[in-house]
Amino acid sequence: MRKHYLPNSLQHRSLSNRHIDRFRAGHYILGVSEQTNSQFEQALKRLETRMDDIVRVCDQLREENRSLRERQESLMNERASLLQKNELVRSKVEAMIGRLKAMESGS
Repeated sequence: MRKHYLPNSLQHRSLSNRHIDRFRAGHYILGVSEQTNSQFEQALKRLETRMDDIVRVCDQLREENRSLRERQESLMNERASLLQKNELVRSKVEAMIGRLKAMESGS
């Protein structure tokens, strides 16, 4: 036998009201089912929205990461260039100091 789940207000009806109670119970169960389905759809929509947000954030982070890697590479190249220029200037200064010392000792 199929069991109907009725609210407490419908469980204590007399036998003469059974036909009406079954009709109401069917609508009650249908209402619960529709409510559960609606809640599921709302939860699913919230989940879809959150997933879209996560995908959007991942895309933004991926782009930011790419940009930061490019910036890092650019800065490393600039650093190498500056180190090379610094070494060139150092050797020129050392050469000037050597010439000055040679001029001083020759005078």
